[in-house]
Amino acid sequence: MSDFFQTNDALAGPVECLGQTFASNDARRAHFLGLLADKLKDPAFRKQEGFPQGTDEAILAMSDPPYYTACPNPWLAEFVAHYGKPYDPAVKYSREPLAIDVSVGKTDAIYKAHSYHTKVPHLAIVPSILHYTQPGDVVLDGFAGSGMTGVAAQWCGAATASYRFELEQAWKMEGRAAPKWGARRAVLNDLSPAATFIGANYNIPFDVDVFAKAGKQLLKEMEQDIGWMYETLHSDGKTKARIEYTVWSEFLTCRTCQGEFIFTEAAVDPVSQEVADVFPCPHCGAQGTKEQMDLRFESFVDPVYKTVEKRPKRIPVLIQYRIDGHKFQKKPDSQDLEVVERVAKLSLPEELPSDKMPDSQMTRVGRMRTTNTSTIHSMFLPRSAQAMALLWRGAKRNPDRRLRQMLMFFIEQGIRGMSVLNRYKPVQHGRLGGSQVGLDLPGVFYVPSIISEVSPWAQFEGKLDRLSKTFTTFKAQPASAIISTGSASDSPLPDSSVDYIFTDPPFGENIYYADLNFLVETWHGVKTDVEPEAIVDRVREKAIFDYQRLMQNCFEEYFRVLKPGRWMTVVFSNSRAAVWNSIQVALQQAGFVVAEVNALDKKQGSFQQGISPNAVKQDLVISAYKPNGGLEQRYSERGAVPDSAWDFVQTHLRQLPVVKVKSEELDFVAERDPRRIFDRMVAWFVRHDAPVPLSTDEFLSGLRARFPERDGMVFLPEQVTEYDKKRAQTAQTPQMELFVSDERSAIDWAADYLKARPSTYQDIHPEFIKQLGAGWKKHETRPELSALLEANFLRFEGAGEVPSQIHRYLSTNYHDLRGLEKNDPRLIAKAQDRWYVPDPNKAQDLEKKREKALLKEFEQYKTFTGRKIKESRLEVLRAGFRDAWAAKDYATILRVADKLPEATLQEDEKLLTLYDMALTRSEDGI
Repeated sequence: MSDFFQTNDALAGPVECLGQTFASNDARRAHFLGLLADKLKDPAFRKQEGFPQGTDEAILAMSDPPYYTACPNPWLAEFVAHYGKPYDPAVKYSREPLAIDVSVGKTDAIYKAHSYHTKVPHLAIVPSILHYTQPGDVVLDGFAGSGMTGVAAQWCGAATASYRFELEQAWKMEGRAAPKWGARRAVLNDLSPAATFIGANYNIPFDVDVFAKAGKQLLKEMEQDIGWMYETLHSDGKTKARIEYTVWSEFLTCRTCQGEFIFTEAAVDPVSQEVADVFPCPHCGAQGTKEQMDLRFESFVDPVYKTVEKRPKRIPVLIQYRIDGHKFQKKPDSQDLEVVERVAKLSLPEELPSDKMPDSQMTRVGRMRTTNTSTIHSMFLPRSAQAMALLWRGAKRNPDRRLRQMLMFFIEQGIRGMSVLNRYKPVQHGRLGGSQVGLDLPGVFYVPSIISEVSPWAQFEGKLDRLSKTFTTFKAQPASAIISTGSASDSPLPDSSVDYIFTDPPFGENIYYADLNFLVETWHGVKTDVEPEAIVDRVREKAIFDYQRLMQNCFEEYFRVLKPGRWMTVVFSNSRAAVWNSIQVALQQAGFVVAEVNALDKKQGSFQQGISPNAVKQDLVISAYKPNGGLEQRYSERGAVPDSAWDFVQTHLRQLPVVKVKSEELDFVAERDPRRIFDRMVAWFVRHDAPVPLSTDEFLSGLRARFPERDGMVFLPEQVTEYDKKRAQTAQTPQMELFVSDERSAIDWAADYLKARPSTYQDIHPEFIKQLGAGWKKHETRPELSALLEANFLRFEGAGEVPSQIHRYLSTNYHDLRGLEKNDPRLIAKAQDRWYVPDPNKAQDLEKKREKALLKEFEQYKTFTGRKIKESRLEVLRAGFRDAWAAKDYATILRVADKLPEATLQEDEKLLTLYDMALTRSEDGI
């Protein structure tokens, strides 16, 4: 990038942009704005998926092309071609997955410079970018939100000396090479214009000093225009003061006596300021909660729609003001109430949006519904409406486009705080005097009963100072990021052009992003296209399967643009196992291979491996890779043969961490578990629409013959030496954390138990019962221990020699049996009726016998004539679905699936994968 780039548009000088040179930034902007204006006139351009709702003028006003457009960015491909490096299969690249702590950096000033739903801090992303990329590489985030991935990419070149030292020391202690510092280029996309506007202003340079002066000038002009609205008299009756905030309370009606009263006067303790859950009616003394009283409404004529509407009756009950740095509180006097009444009679300002709230989950339930808050202008009290509109008008009139955007970036942060969503939250100080202002509840619009109407100076003056300091420390660099607004499933980026992907997509119905962003987007006049939004939404009739398909479309696009052999990190947070399985299936169907899933235990600050329906309540970090081109090429030549399966395993093992250390002890690498490797292999072949060339027993026995195994984990020959060396330095053997939730995991638990201690039925039964706890899947039949043992393990019945597995255990744990031969009567007596894990050869025979029994039972599900199969064996369904898939009998899979409860499919990754592929093949007529 040219050193001549000027961050202050007032300065003249040559500017390089995407390979072209312009006389100044003004010339550059005029050129690209003209090109974007022409694009917007093309109907085909507007038909792109995720194109936001807005006029050409509004989109142009919000954009700063070519680096930011409030619509799909037509310069993405050009940006990557100019600054990126073409994929070269000859360039060697190898990385292990990296776990990150997504809670790191949430107190950092940059993180707090602008709020957004569920942000991942840039300091949590930086280590991943340093680990997976080189300086100058291209990083993509298709669900960029507020643009923290772009900030992190720039931070790799702008990090402070203290941060660099700390990270280098940490990596050195972990035995890792020092990071290569230097900025990376970021491609950022989001469906929401509100999000991309934040991301753009974080990542595009501007003159901080000029911005600070302009912000102060705005606040000064506002003082001149509407300062009178926020004046009050001190208790001496003559000293004027500026209001910091005014507390408004709703009126309630007692259901017993129909008496009307002010909520705060009845429920708030005047000394402690605590709000009582149960309080008496001031008229009749009847006790009740707020919900047991009726909200009092008043009628009014809506000034925009000219209809008679109802709104909660509210009154100012408290004013906090400041004189010479000292805070005071008072009840509003007649003069204060007169000012409120005078402001209420003013016409609504032109800049105040009047859009109706869209039909959504938030408007159908909760306080948005009960308070009849259905339009944007109804979310602002009259005084706040005038203040916000005045500030917005002043920002939009600034002639400098970049400065204008930063002023709107600054002002839009007050939209919620200046609205009726702002809760008054009194603090206990033993006297009426301490208070703080709290915004709406996270992830939802909530209109409180006690509102804090904040003055614009209290809202913005401190924010302006903090922003100025923050962006003086962190200065975005020219052409470091390009930002686009649209669907993550559709982009003009070339194939195999991106070096790394970090993404934090929406998960299920955790957050309704489009609904939450609607408030801010109405001010800009550019709104999210909700059709391709990947969420579970009952109002918009988007179920889990719709969410899965939408996510799969996005992951397929990620897969297309990512270079072979490169990595993607997905941050996941959802409490539903069904959503987790949808994500796994979507990833695998898109072509990615999951190499590691880390569950972040925020309480302990550590990562816990292993996923179950109960474990998904934590934040997860998923590391997945795109298989290298060599693997795909060899598969296309060989087809679905056993050699292709072992080629996949070889490639997959190379991507997995050899050693994981937790609390200075070796941790079990779950992805190296033989059955987990088998699952990944199966998913890979299913994704290629090919039959799996190896049965479970063939695969497991072949795995043992081809690859060394340590502590229940499989390694490449060249990896096992490193593991053995580290293993020799630790005293404790790593153990896999088993979460028993279905028959398969119960078998795995029993195998793990019997490997350590061959036991009788009586010995194992009490421990087995303990495992069948609250985590058991609802529609899964609980297995009888006797049947489970009979089908999967062997029992020594006292004939012949004691099996080696039992002999080793007894010789080690019983002093009086040490040194005895395997046919010694005393040893045989002690070994009698003990169950044990068979050796590989006999295990293979058992597996075949078990598979045959499972398929026989599956016939009952195929011929089931009832409406729904309420309880089923997942192992039977998995075996039946696998067998039907191999036979290309997609109809059987779909027919049986239709008889199952939805949760049975949604909460099992293996069933969901085969069902999804069968559905796709059936729809395609294959």
